[in-house]
Amino acid sequence: MKALILVGGFGTRLRPLTLSLPKPLVDFANKPMILHQIEALKTIGVTEVVLAINYQPDVMLSCLQEFEASLGIKIVCSREYEPMGTAGPLALARDTLIDGSGDPFFVLNSDVISQYPLKQMMEFHKTHGGEASILVTKVDEPSKYGVVVMDELSGRVHRFVEKPQVFVGNKINAGMYLLNPEVLDRIEMRPTSIEKEVFPKIAQENKLFAMVMPGFWMDIGQPKDYLTGLKLYLESLRKTHPEKLMDGPNVLGNVLVDRSAQIGDRCLIGPDVCIGPDCIIETGVRLSRCTIMRGVKVKRHACILGSIIGWHSTVGQWARVENMTVFGEDVHLSDEMYSNGGVVLPHKQINTSILSPKILM
Repeated sequence: MKALILVGGFGTRLRPLTLSLPKPLVDFANKPMILHQIEALKTIGVTEVVLAINYQPDVMLSCLQEFEASLGIKIVCSREYEPMGTAGPLALARDTLIDGSGDPFFVLNSDVISQYPLKQMMEFHKTHGGEASILVTKVDEPSKYGVVVMDELSGRVHRFVEKPQVFVGNKINAGMYLLNPEVLDRIEMRPTSIEKEVFPKIAQENKLFAMVMPGFWMDIGQPKDYLTGLKLYLESLRKTHPEKLMDGPNVLGNVLVDRSAQIGDRCLIGPDVCIGPDCIIETGVRLSRCTIMRGVKVKRHACILGSIIGWHSTVGQWARVENMTVFGEDVHLSDEMYSNGGVVLPHKQINTSILSPKILM
């Protein structure tokens, strides 16, 4: 089987982290976010993954070469020289995706983190005999999204309603599809939307079916949702692989720590914390609802709450970082400073407190 991952463009919503790496290579739970998807695809028998990309394809491929070898899966890029939407990239990669077998192929959005129920999706696709399957997930406020109106028993999709003001359903597109090769015949070689132009036509012919997502789901393409996604991911890990989480008297809730990280005495860590490789967490540090990426040093008695600290940064002693602060790569906050929602671009030394949310260039 084959799969296409919609990698997209510049990752502006996740800046400043995406100023150092393309968004799919930004760490999530101590591995590039796209690697979560590639591993899930490999598990269910996918042998080739096509990355639909229009930004830094060489960086993507060079970083993924080691994973290609270790996983035994082929990874190729399909380059867009102009933004092609969510359907155009499929037309662009047509010759790669069609191999004459007639097998369906997966399409995934690179921002999505979940339990990836791809095996169940394959079984569902076989049973309904339609042309395309999509995963949907339930939400509490459907008026914020495009809602998929479907038959609850068969899964057949009737129509799509964009941000309905009157309740028509509570299920939205989860950004994962399983498509028969003939779907490609419906897509023109131009910028186009699979959700707005392709799927509605297939639904009109009663050939589009939706499966309700089991487990958690989150689009992690912006900092607030990234941290919510981390919370959901760690909750899932607690149920499936609790041995991967850290336990101890200084740990509250779910905490994921790389083996190479060093943690000092009298720290209090958690809940919902991820600490990356080669990090140094000194004595008396408080961490909660945050991600600490590779090579970060958090000095003694610092406090980090609800924030993301980018690679090789430093948080000074007795410093306090909170309220969705995001430090890019190589940012250094001096001792006893405060960051309240600061978004700091890479390679900066911060010697004065950030008292209200703002961007530091």
